[in-house]
This record gives sequence, structure tokens and C-alpha cells, in this order.
Amino acid sequence: MKINSQKLVAAAANARDGSVSPYSKFKVGAALLTKSGEIIGGANVESASYGLTCCAERIALFKALTDGKKDFVAVAVVARWDNGPMPCGACRQLLAEYAPKAKVFIADSADLKKIRTFTVRGLLPSAFTFND
Repeated sequence: MKINSQKLVAAAANARDGSVSPYSKFKVGAALLTKSGEIIGGANVESASYGLTCCAERIALFKALTDGKKDFVAVAVVARWDNGPMPCGACRQLLAEYAPKAKVFIADSADLKKIRTFTVRGLLPSAFTFND
């Protein structure tokens, strides 16, 4: 499957508009691409109890999974951060479990054409999963 990284990054940038980040003002958007070509977006949601905050990647993944989507081939993450925002450890773990072969596209919302590309396995080698 040919992946249009610019289209997926644009979807993540659009999802970023849904960010609920009243404390940090750090808006993050993510977009997952399924093998069938469907794109599912998500944005970060913050809580005053910071540990309850949820990242954009996990929001998109949880939305997709609870809607019965699977077979993810790529994920894009966008925020206003030099070189784009990298997924946290919790997001890397969940992506390793549910999208282990996915490509990861990272972009700064100020320059969506500059996309860095990784793999989930590259971001979390030797991940803890029951699928191995």
C-alpha cells in the first residue's frame, strides 16, 4: 500500500484543532491510517490531575479500536514543536501492541512539509507484547 504521508500529516494537523489543552496550551493531533485507507484522527485531552491527561495518539488509537478498526499501517503526529513531537513511552507501547508494523510520521505544525519518518519498532525495539 502506498502511503501518502502528506495527506496523513494534514489529517493530524486538522485533528489538532480538537485539542483540549487548557493548562499547557500544547495542542497535539494524530491520525491513524488503516490498511483499507480509512483515517481516524485524535487530539490530546488534558486534566487538572495531569496523570489523567491522554495523548493524541492514544485518543486516535482508542477511537479506532472501539469502532472495530484494526490493521493500522501508519500514524502521523503533529504539534508546534521543532522537528515535531515524538510519541511518549505509553503511546509507543500501545502502538507496538496494536500497530507494530506501522510507519510513524512526525511534523511540526509550523512546517507540515518537513516530515520525519520512523517505524513503531524503531521507536520501541524489543517492546513488551504477547504477540511476539
